Amino acid sequence: MNWLLVIIGAMVGDPLRYLTDRAVQQRHDTVFPWGTFTVNVVGCLILALLSGAVAAGAASSHVQLLLGTGLCGALTTYSTFSYETLRLAEDGARYSVIRFQVCAWSGSVYRSTSWHCCTPSETRWWIARRSGSGI
Repeated sequence: MNWLLVIIGAMVGDPLRYLTDRAVQQRHDTVFPWGTFTVNVVGCLILALLSGAVAAGAASSHVQLLLGTGLCGALTTYSTFSYETLRLAEDGARYSVIRFQVCAWSGSVYRSTSWHCCTPSETRWWIARRSGSGI
């Protein structure tokens, strides 16, 4: 059953990555891979929020498999990140390579760790506040 949740999540995450990448990149006339950057940072935020919800008991391990491992695993792929970096380097865009690496790593680390800085009680408070159920 667990493997099925991961597959279903990946079936949504992979096309979502591609479509988001294309939609974002079409709006920017630059060599910088804004689409890949966007999906990686957003995926890290989703994974961090999900991990906080699971740690606070607001989400089950099945939800974590579906959304965390499946959806976010397919949404944020290291292969696309490394391909975009290599493509920039081959095109001679050295400044863009450095900027992409620094922005992507710092943005992803910030998004994935900022949620975990909260204590479990702060996490439960935030989830209760968002759901409107009170504390």
